[in-house]
Amino acid sequence: MTETELQALAEAAPPPVNIDMQEILRRIPHRYPFLLVDRAEDYRAHKSIVGIKCVTFNEPYFPGHFPGNPVMPGVLICEAIAQTGAVLMSKSLNADVEGKAIMFMSLDNARFRQPVRPGDVLRMHVQVTRARDVVFKFAGKAYVGDRVAAECEFAAMVVEAPK
Repeated sequence: MTETELQALAEAAPPPVNIDMQEILRRIPHRYPFLLVDRAEDYRAHKSIVGIKCVTFNEPYFPGHFPGNPVMPGVLICEAIAQTGAVLMSKSLNADVEGKAIMFMSLDNARFRQPVRPGDVLRMHVQVTRARDVVFKFAGKAYVGDRVAAECEFAAMVVEAPK
């Protein structure tokens, strides 16, 4: 494509959307203490999203992980990335959150690059790598500032919620 064609495509694309906490609560079923996304930015349907988690000293896992040296567990960083992907899926598919649930299917190539501590702002960049009907595959990276804290690939699918 020429530069002019790329610019025309960029101008034709809808602007990115920000998602507040109220919409996140409508989109995914997670609640305290397991809701790990405070808001989202730069949502692009079926493509990408950036989730934001403000990590505080009051997180319920810090007293035991680790006393005197609080570090957010890596598995919870992956969960935060996955919840960000679930928000992207729910909004992209306009899923009926009353009758549907988005379930984690797989986690691959998880890598932990630096600790996440109280006071950090975790930014989860999630991109769709493949989508087929109700199954999405993603690549996600969690950043603190400009440094990668963790990264992983994962998949999720929409299923009927239990009644």
